[in-house]
Amino acid sequence: MVFDFGYRLRELRVRKRLTQTQVAYRLNLSKTTISGYENNVKTPSLDIFVQLCLLYDVSADYLLGLDHRESIIVDGITERQRKILNSLLQEFLSQ
Repeated sequence: MVFDFGYRLRELRVRKRLTQTQVAYRLNLSKTTISGYENNVKTPSLDIFVQLCLLYDVSADYLLGLDHRESIIVDGITERQRKILNSLLQEFLSQ
C-alpha cells in the first residue's frame, strides 16, 4: 500500500474540524498552499512540517506514514489523572 501524505493531512484537518482557510491562517500561509499540501502538489518546508505536527498533535513519524499508531497528548494532566489513564490502558490491553 502506498502512503498518501496529502490524504493524511486532510484526514487530520477534518478530525480537528478545521477548514483549509483556518489552517492557513494559523500557519500564516495561503489556503492555496494548504490545498497544495493536501493534494500532494506542494511539499511543506521542515519548519511548516513541524508546525503541522504541533497543530494536529501528532508525531513526525505518524505524519510521514512511518508509524500508523495514533497517540494521545496528555500534557497538563495531574499525576492522579495519569495513573487513572494508565489503569484504563492496562485494562484494555489485557482483554
